[in-house]
Amino acid sequence: MPDLIAKPALGAAPVTHAGTTLAEAAMPQMTSIAPWPGHAAAVGLALGMAFPAPNCMTEAGRARLVWAGRDMAFLIGEVPPDGLPAAVTDQADGWAALHLSGVRAVEVLARLVPLDLRDMRRGQALRTALNHLPLLLIAEGEGAFTLLTFRSMARTAWHEVEDAMVKVAARVALTP
Repeated sequence: MPDLIAKPALGAAPVTHAGTTLAEAAMPQMTSIAPWPGHAAAVGLALGMAFPAPNCMTEAGRARLVWAGRDMAFLIGEVPPDGLPAAVTDQADGWAALHLSGVRAVEVLARLVPLDLRDMRRGQALRTALNHLPLLLIAEGEGAFTLLTFRSMARTAWHEVEDAMVKVAARVALTP
């Protein structure tokens, strides 16, 4: 059997423009959890955190349970226990994570995401689009976001975000 080597989706060095940095984030264990009808509370209890409401996430230690759609969440950072009353699927190899942070992060995302992110607070997670790419956007705090997209689209996502960063930086340079 061949030895497989885990590689990052991009292997790109972080870039900074106008006080905002884009970096590839390590992709921890990620599992989709879709509770069977009426079992969301039991799943949350088994995981040690509440099953998230739409557009939210819950945390316990290193683990996060991030809303990912109707009756579905991603468990990030921990392996789920056996016997959950849910459909459970490993997702880690199919997704890539980017981290965008800095004073102009919201301005950069405003060029790419069809939502107003100015009031987005830590603990919110939105299923949306990054231009034409599927995106799960997680607020990490003021001016900091984790962007999850399909691994096969990571290079395009990086290009889109960096291009928006360059344009925001150009606009800032023109402002007196």
